[in-house]
Amino acid sequence: MFKRGEVTGCARGKNGQVSIFFIVAIVIVVGVGIYFFAFRGNLNGESGSFGEVYNYYEGCISQESLDAISLAESQGGRVYVNEIEAGSDFAPFGSELNFLGFSVPYWYYLSGNGLIKEQVPKMNDIEMDIERYVKSELSNCRFDSFNEKGITVNVGEPRVNVKVQDSKVVVNVNADLVVSKDEERSKKSSFNVEVDSLLGSLYKQAKDIYDKEKSDSFLENYSVDVLRLYAPVDGVEIGCSPKVWKTREVVDELQKGLEANIGAIKMKGNYYSINDKDNYFVVDKQVEFPTRFLYSSQWPSKIEIAGAGQELMVAEPQGNRAGLGVLGFCYVPYHFVYDVSFPVMIQVYQGEEVFQFPVVSIIDKNLPRNALLSTIEPDFREFDLCESASEYIEVKLFDSQLNPVDGEVSYSCFDETCSLGESSGGVLDAKVPSCLNGQIIVRADGYAEKIQLLSTNEEKTAEVILDNEYDVKINLEVVGGKSGLAVVSFDGGEKSASAFLPDADIVKLSEGFYNVSVYVYGNSSVSIPASTSRQCHEVPKGGIFGIFGGSSEECFDLTIPETKIESALVGGGVSQLYIFKSDLEDGELGVRVQGLSEPESLEDLQYNYESFALQGVEVLY
Repeated sequence: MFKRGEVTGCARGKNGQVSIFFIVAIVIVVGVGIYFFAFRGNLNGESGSFGEVYNYYEGCISQESLDAISLAESQGGRVYVNEIEAGSDFAPFGSELNFLGFSVPYWYYLSGNGLIKEQVPKMNDIEMDIERYVKSELSNCRFDSFNEKGITVNVGEPRVNVKVQDSKVVVNVNADLVVSKDEERSKKSSFNVEVDSLLGSLYKQAKDIYDKEKSDSFLENYSVDVLRLYAPVDGVEIGCSPKVWKTREVVDELQKGLEANIGAIKMKGNYYSINDKDNYFVVDKQVEFPTRFLYSSQWPSKIEIAGAGQELMVAEPQGNRAGLGVLGFCYVPYHFVYDVSFPVMIQVYQGEEVFQFPVVSIIDKNLPRNALLSTIEPDFREFDLCESASEYIEVKLFDSQLNPVDGEVSYSCFDETCSLGESSGGVLDAKVPSCLNGQIIVRADGYAEKIQLLSTNEEKTAEVILDNEYDVKINLEVVGGKSGLAVVSFDGGEKSASAFLPDADIVKLSEGFYNVSVYVYGNSSVSIPASTSRQCHEVPKGGIFGIFGGSSEECFDLTIPETKIESALVGGGVSQLYIFKSDLEDGELGVRVQGLSEPESLEDLQYNYESFALQGVEVLY
C-alpha cells in the first residue's frame, strides 16, 4: 500500500508538469503572434499595402513579354537577329530583309556565294529569345512611385522560363522581390504571367505554309506564269524587221507583274468568299488564319536575261533571203532565258497580331527551282536531338582576367541548338547529345558572343574565355574631303560590325584584329550620255523583184537613254588593325581616311576606286 505522503508527492509532480506545458504553450502562441505581426507579408505577399508592388511587377513582366512577342512575330520568330550576312552581285539578298524598319531573317534564301540556306527557328529558339529579352528588360521596371511613398523595393537577379502555347504565352519569373516599409517586410520569389497571344498558332501555320512552299514551289510556279505573261520569253512573230525590246522596260514590267500577282495569292480558308475567277490564285492548302503574300520592286532582286544586252533585247529576223519575200515568209523567232530571284514576305495574321517571315523565290533558266526534298525521311527530320541528350559536361566561363562569368549556354549539333541553361558562379553542369565537332555557344551581358568547338562524344569539360564587348561611337574624319554618307566596317572573322554614318554611328566591338574598311560617298554629276545608233538590214523586195533576188535596205534607230550616277566614291580606304581593350573603354573611336576628288567623268570615277584600294585607314587612339 502507498503511504499518504507518497500519493501527495505524485499529485504534485503531475501538477508541476501541467504547469510547465501550459507555460510553453503560452510562449509558442505569443511567438507565433509576434511572427505574424512582424512578418505577415511573407505568407501573403499580395496582402496589405504591398500587393500593388507585386501587381506592378507582374504588369511589367507582362509588358516586356508583349514587346518580345511583338518582335518575334515581326522578325520571323526571332527577337534577336544574328549577324547580318551581306549579299553579293550574284545574290543581293543578304540573310535578312529590311521590311518597314525591321530586319526580318529569311527562312529560305540564296547566300552571297550562291548557296541555298535555311534559317527557320524552332519553337525552342523562340522561347529562348523571349526569355533572354524579358530577363534583360526587367531591369527597366521602375519603382520610383513606391519609393516616394516610403516603400523600399529590392529585386534580385531574375530567372525566366517561357512556354509558348497556341493562344497564350506563359512566363515564369523567379526573382526575390523584397518590399519593406517601417517595421513591415514582405518577400515574393515567383511570378507567373499568362499573356494572351496567338504566337504559337500563327507560327504553326507559318511553318505549314513554308513546308508547302518547300515541297510544291507554288510561289515559283505562279512566278513562271507571270514571267511568260509580262516578258518576252520565247515565241515567233511574222515580219522581216528585227523585234526590239528595251531591257529596262521589260524588267520594270516583270516586277510590276510580280507585285500584282504575288499579292493576289491566297490560301484556302473560311475567312473569305471565293469567286470562280479567283480560284487560280488559291493555293490548295487549308489554313485557319488569313495569309498575305507581298513583293515590292524596291526590295533587292536579281533579274538576269541571257541573250539580252544591257539596254536592248533584239530578235533578228529569219527567212529574209532571196526568193522568200514575195511569199511574206519572214519570221522573227526569239528565245530569252531568265534567272530571276526575289523576296516574298509571307504574313499570317489575326486581328492586329501578325507573324511574318520572308523567303526567296527562284526561277532558274525559265523554270521554277526544284522543290526541296522535305518529305524524304520524315522520321529523321522530326527527330529531336536535344531530347536524346546522353552525355554530361561541365562548362566553365571566364573573362579575359580569368574571373568567373555567368552567361547563357547552348550547344549546337548539326542543325539543332539545345539550350543548356545559365551558369552559376561561372560553372554549368549540363546534359548534352553525343556529337562530333559540335559547338558551345555562350552569351553574356557585356561580352561578345563566343562559339567554341566541343566534341561531346570525347570531351567532358569546356573552358570558355569571353571578350568584353563595348558600345563604341565612331567619329569619322575625312582629310581633304567631306564626311557625308559613309560605311565603316570592322571585319574580325567571327566578330564583325558596321557603322552607317551619320545615322547609325554606334557599333559593338571587342579587342582583336580587324580588317577595317571605310567608304565615303558624295553627290555625283557623272552621267553616261545618251547615244543613238542606226542599224540597217537587207530585206527581200515584194512582188516580182523578190523572186529574182531583189532586196531593199530597211533601217531603224536604236536610242540608249542617258544614265546618271547620283552617288560616287569620294574617300576612304582599307587597313588591318589591332584594336585594344583600352581603346574601346572610353566609348568612342576616331577613324581617319583620305578624301578623293569629286569625279566629273567616268575616268575620274575609275581613278577613285583604284586610289581607294591603296589608301589606308588610321584609327585614332
